[in-house]
This record gives sequence, structure tokens and C-alpha cells, in this order.
Amino acid sequence: MRIGESVRRGVFFPPVSSAARAFASLCSAGSIVLCLGLSGRAQTRETAQLPWGHPDLEGTWTNATLTPLQRPPELGSKSVFTPEEAAAWARQRIEQTNADRPSRPGEVGAYNDAFFERGLSGVKSRRTSLVIDPPDGRIPALTAGAQRKVDARQTHEAASPADTPEDRWLTERCILFGATVPMLPEPYNNNYTIVQTPDYVIIRVEMNHDTRVIPLDGRPHVAASMQQWIGDSRGRWDGSTLVVETRNLKFNDKSRFGVGYLNGLSDENLRVVERFTRTDANTITYQATIDDRTVFTQPWTVELSMDRTQGPLYEVACHEGNYGMFNILSGHRAEERASKR
Repeated sequence: MRIGESVRRGVFFPPVSSAARAFASLCSAGSIVLCLGLSGRAQTRETAQLPWGHPDLEGTWTNATLTPLQRPPELGSKSVFTPEEAAAWARQRIEQTNADRPSRPGEVGAYNDAFFERGLSGVKSRRTSLVIDPPDGRIPALTAGAQRKVDARQTHEAASPADTPEDRWLTERCILFGATVPMLPEPYNNNYTIVQTPDYVIIRVEMNHDTRVIPLDGRPHVAASMQQWIGDSRGRWDGSTLVVETRNLKFNDKSRFGVGYLNGLSDENLRVVERFTRTDANTITYQATIDDRTVFTQPWTVELSMDRTQGPLYEVACHEGNYGMFNILSGHRAEERASKR
């Protein structure tokens, strides 16, 4: 939605560095400690390491990709495409996801294709899914208890799809998308700015304009009773890889995994471990392991490419004038009135 946002707002942003943009944003929000840590710094850097010795992850990155979260069943055991297969798959995906194609009967339409940001290719590894473990590229089965919760949710949705806003997905309510923890691609706004200090890594997420502040000083996690939508993250360096563990993720049965996995479920036991590795000047390889033993029968891991891109990041004004939610609720009220005639 970055193109649409800039056109709609009619604004122009000068080409400043990612560190400068994040610095200004954080300082204006009153993050005094972080501002002190960032002041006096060079605002652009192409070296592999920062002055204090940590690997350099700074910059603006995108994880937009045509690779699906789960391996399509028709691909069977095929985990990696050949270059020729990857190119053909990309062409097919672009055609299938083109929002400007004629609508099928019953479709109400959405944004036009200029608003979407899925990229033009799959991940650099040419894997057939973002899920790399289990090896079949599929999210593991739910536990018996979690399946009962999903069945109950589906029963409620069939009877009361839109009695209140709480009946709708977190994405529709502009509360949470899949782009935070774990950092899963969405149909648009797949951009991130990373800023580093010796004691923190700051990840500014374009989708829903969330900012993650990740301490590196070894402090313990906060009490389990203190839950947040983006959780409580703690980072450490494992050689050249930044490892981030997130706990205390506030849960809701309407799925925290975004558009790519709306049928997903999590609970208070969810734990996510992310790994960020700079693999070349223009790429960060990102892995995230989702561990929720009371929901999934085993942990599962995704891997994707984060490619260097140009900023700036735009504010996502999702909740302001959320006509989609208004129309969903009013549309169901109209259907109910019609059924009583």
C-alpha cells in the first residue's frame, strides 16, 4: 500500500537514510535513552560490522515474496524449484494474484493491484514454501484441544459471522497483522527499518506502524502476566546471527498470523525464536520457529529473504475510517432484515 498511501496523502519524502528516519521517529516519540544511544552516529553504513563489533543489520528491508506460507499440495515432496521452475511459478503467481483481473461471480472486489506488494519473485532459496520445517512444508497438525477450539470458532462464525467487531479477524479490526512476531509477509506493507545501538536492536514495522525495541543486555523477560500484542522480546548474538526470543504474546482466537494463515490459533504458551543473519550486502536471511505445544503437535519454522529496499516507511492508517469493518457489520444487518421479510 506504500504507493497508494503516498498518492493519497499527496506528500513527498526526501531520500534520507533509514537510520536517520528511525532516529527522528523514535526521538519525536520521546525515546530518550535510545536517542542518546543513537546520537553522534554515522547515519549510513555499508560495512559488515558496526563500530562496537556487532554485525550490521541496519537499513530498510522488504520481505515481500510470491512464495506461499505453506507448500501447495499439488507440489507433493518438491521442496526446491529449479531456476526455470521458479520463474514459471512466479509468472503464474503474478497472474493468479492480480487484483485487476475481472471479478468472479459473488466477489465484491478490493484494492486495485497498485496497492499490493507481493514482490515479483519467490524467496532466494527457491523453496516452494516459507515453512521449511516440517520437511513437507506444511504447518503441523493441531493438538486435540486446539482443534476443538477451532471447531467451536467455526461453529460460532457460521451462526454469528459479524454480530460485533469481536467476531472478525484481528487484521480486519486493525489490531494485529502477521508482520510483527513472527515477521510473516502480508499482501502489502512488507517493509522494515532496522536500527542498532550497542544495547538495543530496533525494528520499525511498516504494517500497522509497530516498533519493536529489543534489549541485548541479558535482562530477564517480564512477568508472564504482562502480555502484549507484540510480546516481550530479548535478543542476543550467536556469532553473526541475531537471535531474538519473544514470549508473553497476547493471544486471541481470531489468529495472530495474518492473512496468510487466518485459520491459525495461538494461546498463552506461544514462544517465537527468530534468527536474523546478514548473508550478503543486500540480503538478511530470516528464520522464525513457532513453538506452542498446547496448539501445535510440534514446532514449525519459516525461512524467508529480507531484501534491501528504499525507504521511507509510511504510516499505515488502518483504523482511521475503517470502512471495511463498518460495511461488514452493516451488510450483515441488512441480510438479517432481508431474511425476516
